[in-house]
Amino acid sequence: MTKLTLISSAIFSVLCSQSALAATVTGKVMDDKNQPIKNASIHVHGKNQSVKSNDLGEFAIEIDANSQLHISKDNYVDSRIAVSESSNNLSVSLKPTSVETVVVYASALHKNSLEMISPVSVLSGDELRNKSKPTLGETLKGLPGVNASYFGPVSSSPIIRGLDGPRVKITQNGLDASDASRIGPDHATSSDSLAAEQIEVLRGPSTLLYGSGAIGGVVNVVDNRIPTDNIDELTGAAEYSHDTVSNSNTVAAKLETGNEGFNFHFDGTKRSGDDYQTPTFTIADDDGDVETENSVENTFIDSETLNFGTSYVGDHLTIGFSYGSIDTDYGIPGHEHHHDHEGETEEEHEEHEDEAAEEPVYAHLEQDRWQGLVSYALHNNWIETINLRVGYTDYSHSEIEDGEIGTTFKNKTTEARLNVEHKFADWHGMMGYHYSDSDYDAIGEEAFTPASVTTTNALYLLEEREFGDITIELGARVEDYKIESQITAHEHSHDEVEIDHSDEETIGYDESFTNLSASAGAIWQYKPGHSIATSISHSERAPLSAELLSNGLHIATGTYELGLGYNIEDNEAHFEPENIKQETSTNLDLSFRRFSGDFGYTVNFFYNDIKNFYFQENTGLVYDEEDGLESAIGAHDDAVAVYQFTSKDAELYGIEFDAHYQVTPSAMVKVFGDSTRAKLKDDEGNLPRIPANKLGSELQYDLGDLQLTLTGTHYFDQNDVTAFETQTDGYTLFDAQANYQLGLGSVDAQLYINVDNITDELGFVHSSFIKDKAPLPGRNFRFGVRGYF
Repeated sequence: MTKLTLISSAIFSVLCSQSALAATVTGKVMDDKNQPIKNASIHVHGKNQSVKSNDLGEFAIEIDANSQLHISKDNYVDSRIAVSESSNNLSVSLKPTSVETVVVYASALHKNSLEMISPVSVLSGDELRNKSKPTLGETLKGLPGVNASYFGPVSSSPIIRGLDGPRVKITQNGLDASDASRIGPDHATSSDSLAAEQIEVLRGPSTLLYGSGAIGGVVNVVDNRIPTDNIDELTGAAEYSHDTVSNSNTVAAKLETGNEGFNFHFDGTKRSGDDYQTPTFTIADDDGDVETENSVENTFIDSETLNFGTSYVGDHLTIGFSYGSIDTDYGIPGHEHHHDHEGETEEEHEEHEDEAAEEPVYAHLEQDRWQGLVSYALHNNWIETINLRVGYTDYSHSEIEDGEIGTTFKNKTTEARLNVEHKFADWHGMMGYHYSDSDYDAIGEEAFTPASVTTTNALYLLEEREFGDITIELGARVEDYKIESQITAHEHSHDEVEIDHSDEETIGYDESFTNLSASAGAIWQYKPGHSIATSISHSERAPLSAELLSNGLHIATGTYELGLGYNIEDNEAHFEPENIKQETSTNLDLSFRRFSGDFGYTVNFFYNDIKNFYFQENTGLVYDEEDGLESAIGAHDDAVAVYQFTSKDAELYGIEFDAHYQVTPSAMVKVFGDSTRAKLKDDEGNLPRIPANKLGSELQYDLGDLQLTLTGTHYFDQNDVTAFETQTDGYTLFDAQANYQLGLGSVDAQLYINVDNITDELGFVHSSFIKDKAPLPGRNFRFGVRGYF
């Protein structure tokens, strides 16, 4: 015991050792024309201290020995300067940039968007507010390399480089959103873009920090619900907007205040809307009759969110807590239930059809989310910061049929992430531990995936070092992934009229996987404002419960789903989860960037080689409520296709780019686009539901207090389809925005009007499961007012 006490004391002494003396460093921030820069942010790297430069560009800040100052300002390239206790009267020169620089919170190493080795896009400020839509997918789909799954405008998840669902991690302040959006495309994401400070999209594998579920990329929603900077006065914001295409109204508000290190945050939103209108399109009903439609039925939304947070921010210690709730009802388009009408009279059949029309299926989503933060910054120590984030989410998604709950999906998640930022000699990095426990359950007729508990424990390390103009980054992660479930096994055969539940067998399933990930990358700032970045990564992913254990009718997609763990013999499905191999991805990225002067660009090339790629494949069978699994030939009209998750080797490659030119001080032109090719190896065909390529252009023009934007985006034909897909025609969308700044004294107010799909173009989204039933919205006028104080 004495020995243990001595060791503990020694460790505590090392962690708490600090310089007895601190020094005040002064300096001045200037631009490239030697003019002072006001309100530049000067931050001590690894610490909580930060100050702003005054009208003359001057600043004074307390530091410890051997610190680093990070100086940043919108529309300027960030600067990092090493300082010591003897440094004083510094002269910092910032070069103007043609793009906005934003610190990427998901990077973990305080990098801004121009310093990142991995390709990243950030929406923030007015750009985020102008592009904000009810779902993350619709908000982000205009970014290069990003598209949307689109199960109607109220349920649309991001697709990154052709990958979606379990391969795209959606996080809030670095912790998993913990909803059920990866279980089915009709399940909306629980993250709300209205209250976000910024939304970050990391393309390519980000598994080192965020786990095996991030093999395709990460979407991180950053908010200030746990304030990490001191708030010295009452500030707030409010917004109201109206959309004509769905007659929807949105109200949002935010308040923040603080005193002597204690800070408080509140935000809330209220959104309600009807079914959305579309250009005229035709659709075949269940009887094969063609109908003409001008709207998509059952796409209403009624949503409320409330969030509270508080924190204490000291010189070294930051501690905070937040609580948020979501309560949303939204219609699920194309959600049709198959009923057996055999033996019914025509009057009874029509009565049932009328009842179904009067009682559309809709979802009721509830979520309670708690988050906590503890951060401690040390003085002059090899350990710079110790940061702990914890979260607990209680999520419920109920599908209401005929006024009653038909199916409920539940997910309770506990997550913790401990990061230790450090510096060894010339290496700066992060080591950490990540824990996650997800308790998933589904109850009802659509419970096609059994209840399961998924637990992960992971250790990771990320290190960087500068060699002149070159910065290299190395990382590794080892993750223990465990899934537990109880499988109810029964076989469907032609001789069975109904299932005898007494013969059902319950099988306990318990399996562990060890996922290993590693990456290496470098960025070369070969001259000011120009860089080349490249990276190679290896990532492993174990299957989710839905991919592994599904066995049931998924009404939303109109299919019967079987997981990887099932084997089909003589039209019977047997649970035989043998030789399940992990999905293994090797990804190469190459980026060229220019962000100085009037002309700038980012061009990314990527290649992703994936072994054992999990995807749903049509088995050629159908499922009938009476006969179970049977051949599609001669099957009943109500039978649905059987899709089974399988694994085969695949490759994805493509390009994404964003270029801009400042024509005059008031006018800027942008060009953007992306192209993704996704196919199975050995000439086995294409991958399903891969988004079409897109090419767009944007013109921004400022007339004093009036800002105008016109955007045109062309989505090309998608002809690279599987045997069970149909091709999708291309379409072009034109959008316009006009913002007018109002002078209201201390209140920064803005009137705006957006016109989406100006030409009322009919467009179908190839990546949508209900492509033919839910085209994109028609012409929409969105007008509103927002104010800040």
